[in-house]
Amino acid sequence: MIPEALILVPLLTGLACLLAKASPRAVRTLAMQGTLATLALAVLLWLVHMKWLAIDPLTARSLLELNLPWIPALGVSLHLAPNGLSVLMVLLTALLGVLSVAVSWRGITQRVGFFHFNLLLILAGILGVFQAMDLFAFYFFWEVMLVPMYFLIDVWGHENRHYAAIKFFLFTQVSGLLMLLAILALYFLHGRSSGAYTFDVARLVDTPLPSPVAFGLLLGFFAAFAVKLPAVPLHTWLADAHTEAPTAGSVILAGLMLKTGAYGMLQFLWLLFPLAALDFAPAARVLGVVGILYGAMLSFAQFDLKRLVAYTSVSHMGFVLLGIFTPNELAWQGAVMQMLCHGLGTGGLFILVGYLSDRLHTRDMRAMGGLWASCPRMGGAAMFLAMAALGLPGMGSFVGEILILIGVFHVSPVLAIVASGGLVLATVYALWMMQQVFHGREKVRAADLRRTELGVLAVLIVLLIYLGVYPKNVFDTFNSTIKHSRTFNSLMQQSQIEDP
Repeated sequence: MIPEALILVPLLTGLACLLAKASPRAVRTLAMQGTLATLALAVLLWLVHMKWLAIDPLTARSLLELNLPWIPALGVSLHLAPNGLSVLMVLLTALLGVLSVAVSWRGITQRVGFFHFNLLLILAGILGVFQAMDLFAFYFFWEVMLVPMYFLIDVWGHENRHYAAIKFFLFTQVSGLLMLLAILALYFLHGRSSGAYTFDVARLVDTPLPSPVAFGLLLGFFAAFAVKLPAVPLHTWLADAHTEAPTAGSVILAGLMLKTGAYGMLQFLWLLFPLAALDFAPAARVLGVVGILYGAMLSFAQFDLKRLVAYTSVSHMGFVLLGIFTPNELAWQGAVMQMLCHGLGTGGLFILVGYLSDRLHTRDMRAMGGLWASCPRMGGAAMFLAMAALGLPGMGSFVGEILILIGVFHVSPVLAIVASGGLVLATVYALWMMQQVFHGREKVRAADLRRTELGVLAVLIVLLIYLGVYPKNVFDTFNSTIKHSRTFNSLMQQSQIEDP
């Protein structure tokens, strides 16, 4: 009931926005109502998962799961079964969906209905990805995200939008096809061994796979997830897409689309290919550390403010990759916390850059300076988000990064020490950004944040503080999957295996 509603509400709202012959303001209002309804459903999903599942399991599961035959002849079903990890990602998706509509209220003036249709269709696809437990349905929703994001960049982007949109589409589509081949191979291998052809994840877990085959299939899935994450060296599409996308597109890309890659790794790789994942884990951890350091150094080398923020995502998501492939509970909890806080913090930075570029008509930091004098509220919000980016204690990002580093230290002290250098580099680029834009000699002046703009950023700031000082709700929600999900029961069993 709730899982399908979470997909249908943004989808139907998007269609209504596309077909409505109304004023742009009426279309924006309709989109906002649809995203607010989606957020309400996401909160209800969390309440059912955390409260009713313990009190009345049968009723709760009927509200939390949908399993309908889709193409019975091929063993395809529309199986939606969100667990604790899914619930957290659904909440993040619904919240950033509301904020994406809010930040587009003034900035999008052309083809408003088509814009909101694409935005809401992306949200529907992402919500499907975070809930699907049938690999065919998962791949379907994975592909649903791509075309509307292509249009967001190509139609409402900046000067080099066509190049950025094509590059984004090619990277994600080619890597997605590799995942499709791996899914089909797993489908046929399971059918040949069991006689039952199915895409259902719970049944595919039992597929007997020779080690080389399992490793090859894991690489097929990993390619698609690593491009979305993005992991070095598959990250080159990211900066172009972020730089050219409209503000809402950047928020969705950084806050949500990148999380689909991390979610896929954490939800499926350890479950479907546990031994192959253990074999691959050392290489993946090295890729994570390379991403942490390389992304931070690239950030410091940028003068385009939006491009700087884009490269911080490579560094922050390197921590997530490092945590996912460190088989212990501390590292996984840190990875989940980092996923949430990166979505909130980097989403906030992109919103702030959008506000700033709308006022100054430039993103070049060399043309800025001394802005704190004319817009102190914007400067204060930027300072806070910069502190969140560098992992200041008291922020949710600090909790995520420190848990990852502690977890990694139990497995590889050397990698943990090297990865901690990313915290130092983050301090450098965050403070350098603040110095270039808001301090020093006053070069330009700009209007300060309006009340609605300040309200959007205040939501993100409050949540980052809340997650930093009271992360228990996140950990309880994530840990609840260990009790109620076969996926994470298997995952936690694998975490007890020593890393080779």
